[in-house]
Amino acid sequence: MFSLPLNCSPDHIRRGSCWGRPQDLKIAAPAWNSKCHPGAGAAMARQHARTLWYDRPRYVFMEFCVEDSTDVHVLIEDHRIVFSCKNADGVELYNEIEFYAKVNSKDSQDKRSSRSITCFVRKWKEKVAWPRLTKEDIKPVWLSVDFDNWRDWEGDEEMELAHVEHYAELLKKVSTKRPPPAMDDLDFTTTVVSCCPAELQTEGSNGKKEVLSGFQVVLEDTVLFPEGGGQPDDRGTINDISVLRVTRRGEQADHFTQTPLDPGSQVLVRVDWERRFDHMQQHSGQHLITAVADHLFKLKTTSWELGRFRSAIELDTPSMTAEQVAAIEQSVNEKIRDRLPVNVRELSLDDPEVEQVSGRGLPDDHAGPIRVVSIEGVDSNMCCGTHVSNLSDLQVIKILGTEKGKKNRTNLIFLAGNRVLKWMERSHGTEKALTALLKCGAEDHVEAVKKLQNSTKILQKNNLNLLRDLAVHIAHSLRNSPDWGGVVVLHRKEGDSEFMNIIANEIGSEETLLFLTVGDEKGAGLFLLAGPPASVETLGPRVAEVLEGKGAGKKGRFQGKATKMSRRMEAQALLQDYISTQSAKE
Repeated sequence: MFSLPLNCSPDHIRRGSCWGRPQDLKIAAPAWNSKCHPGAGAAMARQHARTLWYDRPRYVFMEFCVEDSTDVHVLIEDHRIVFSCKNADGVELYNEIEFYAKVNSKDSQDKRSSRSITCFVRKWKEKVAWPRLTKEDIKPVWLSVDFDNWRDWEGDEEMELAHVEHYAELLKKVSTKRPPPAMDDLDFTTTVVSCCPAELQTEGSNGKKEVLSGFQVVLEDTVLFPEGGGQPDDRGTINDISVLRVTRRGEQADHFTQTPLDPGSQVLVRVDWERRFDHMQQHSGQHLITAVADHLFKLKTTSWELGRFRSAIELDTPSMTAEQVAAIEQSVNEKIRDRLPVNVRELSLDDPEVEQVSGRGLPDDHAGPIRVVSIEGVDSNMCCGTHVSNLSDLQVIKILGTEKGKKNRTNLIFLAGNRVLKWMERSHGTEKALTALLKCGAEDHVEAVKKLQNSTKILQKNNLNLLRDLAVHIAHSLRNSPDWGGVVVLHRKEGDSEFMNIIANEIGSEETLLFLTVGDEKGAGLFLLAGPPASVETLGPRVAEVLEGKGAGKKGRFQGKATKMSRRMEAQALLQDYISTQSAKE
């Protein structure tokens, strides 16, 4: 059986120490009589798949980001696309998009890989840029622009066509995910002890918490690792039913499914090997880095964190030098090349050797022997997690740097194994995109960006000066206008608070109500009301209410933000009525 380290699950992040456990990944489940009865599982609500898109002269590219998708259906029509599938956890995903403009559905296509489903949607009118993907000017939370591929495509049709053909060819070569290896500890038969109705709180595609209805299944034995020791839980299946969470309860493991299983029935349990092996690499990498940091610089590990994309080790030191980080990285990779074995032993609680093993204590409900994970000649530690059997399986470790931690400590950020390869792939993709945008080699990217930043600062400064001059000119024009008096109104799409205040300062009148607004006429923006202090104090909050915004003011000025600039005319009418009423009183 393997013993390997896990990294943080995609669902949430765990932080903590490693601890011992009775059996090597197999959790004994006491045969207790349950009065729980299986029932019909509640249907899981449909979710949206995270979607990326970018524009090209002839095509609109869309990528539905779903790993290990099944039951994929893509319908491309002239005015919309409908997408549906199930993800690796069996969750049903559904997206329907009304296109910004008409497309040629007959000349569009989609390709599926293990990570996503990409659609090449042919435009009906070529060389016409799409400012957005959707017909309505509303951005769903699950839809984002793929900035890695977004660029100015004017005059670039040939390159785009080559890109489409090349990408389509690559996708044709992508093979479907193979089943996990037929290993004894990853695929075995056991018996269902109990099945009780339960609920599981998860994070939906929109970032909000969702509650799923299902069942907690207890087996006589299991090879699915429950979360613990800082390591997230495994994923897998029971009789091809997806297990969405595995948690430890004493000596027993609870498996959350959305389909009931009959107590007493024989079931086949399989582990999601790709997730398991990733966790193995990260956890063994943490043990190795912890041991080397202690050996080289006496830096003690106080906790560690397994993230979705990277992992962190909290070291008991306020800071680390670049030389220390480089030395640790060099040493751990040397030990990987030395192919050092990783062994697992079980010791009884009264074994004298337990006192010689590193650890930070056991859970209060721990029972049975102590599990010890050892890297030959490097480290020996109490740990319940899964680990590689040889350091060579880690491939490589990359330390990304350090971050300031809590309580005067330092977090060492690292990647291990396949995560390093994925990181390199993403970095290389970014490098290629920057090369195309900046029109220079990778070695000149930093200098090119600095030049762009300097140019932008100069342009912003010049623009600000011009805006100030324009504000002064507008103020004088308003002041000398034959319509001066009562309520003076001005709206501009471009501008900011400083622009409006310059106009108000230049006019400097306390006899007239000055109502200034900047921003999108049908969207959000800024407003300023200036004039007699008493009038402004009364009218300012009312104007903010009409514009569905908020603000504050003093000494004859009230300014703030508005979400409904389209209601400017209502605000203006409010001010006119007020002036008319005041004039009538006089």
